Amino acid sequence: MDIGRNAMLDVVSLTKSYANSVTVGPLSFTVQQGEFFSLLGPSGCGKSTTLRCIAGFETPTSGQIFLGGERLDIKPAYSRELGLVFQSHALFPHLNVAGNVAFGLAIRKIHADEIRRRVEWALDLVGLSGLGNRMPSQISGGQQQRVALARSLVLKPPLLLLDEPLSSLDLKLRQQMRDELRALQRQLGQTTIFVTHDQTEALAMSDRIAVLSNGRIEQVGTPIEIYRRPASRFVAGFIGQCNILDGLIERREGSTARLRIGSGHFLMARLPDDATVKPGDSVWAVVRPEDVTIGGTGTSEGGSPFTGTVRDIEFLGEDTQVRIDVPGLPSLTAAFKTTREAASRIASPNVSVRIDVDDVFVLHR
Repeated sequence: MDIGRNAMLDVVSLTKSYANSVTVGPLSFTVQQGEFFSLLGPSGCGKSTTLRCIAGFETPTSGQIFLGGERLDIKPAYSRELGLVFQSHALFPHLNVAGNVAFGLAIRKIHADEIRRRVEWALDLVGLSGLGNRMPSQISGGQQQRVALARSLVLKPPLLLLDEPLSSLDLKLRQQMRDELRALQRQLGQTTIFVTHDQTEALAMSDRIAVLSNGRIEQVGTPIEIYRRPASRFVAGFIGQCNILDGLIERREGSTARLRIGSGHFLMARLPDDATVKPGDSVWAVVRPEDVTIGGTGTSEGGSPFTGTVRDIEFLGEDTQVRIDVPGLPSLTAAFKTTREAASRIASPNVSVRIDVDDVFVLHR
């Protein structure tokens, strides 16, 4: 197997089948040295199963897994020496914080002085210096998660596997831990695979994301690629919010296309260089809410803005979302920063709407 020089992990045609005919895969992806790579998707899509196959807790039905050029899937779980952090902290209640962090080192029969030094290093790394003598029941949920992370990092694993480690925390603590975890990963250059169903977490933390659906990878890309250029209707609808409109390519001139949508409406769209759509093709027009401008005037080719009625206003603090009914179209969702100037645009129930040519992404149906 020829693996790229910088490849840390290579998953090749991995499948996992169960007796009830549920199948994950075939999946193929590569995680580079020092990369924060996320497996993102809804519950039951296969992301945790994939992680468990890498960890050795599940045996793949077929396919291969390579770590640093060596076969990983033929090794038992205990000899893979990977770092693992799960949603449940799984701390030993009878051991103090330092004892929990030292547990893996003790099993490896590391010298006591080296264990002490590395435990102090790991606790300092996660901001728990001085808490080594506390019992798990004496520290908060966020601190327990830090202990679980320190217990993995102290082993200095070649690969860190995180299976929804933040999902049991409250929102504010999740955001804090998200920022701390990403900063720590960058500081250490730790190659990491992160499983989550939370799009915000994946977009905020990842170098690259693999979006899974029904046991298959829909798209692999950077957060901005996944968000701005979704490869499928599923990705467009799952990552963030978006307006997805049924359309027909009416005319194409180079990289610009005119789309007929709904009854009597049209949009202009800028096509990517590799777009293969042609006149007569059925497409989806994907428009993010923040790209729907309320109160604009004029569109490409002299068309008029859409006119609609404000159906609902959702105040989200610094952001505001507005749902607008446009005759002949599904309801459009617009989003903007909450300011007095922006709020004045929706003072009247009747509004005009503009969508610029560069803000329409076209997906072939």
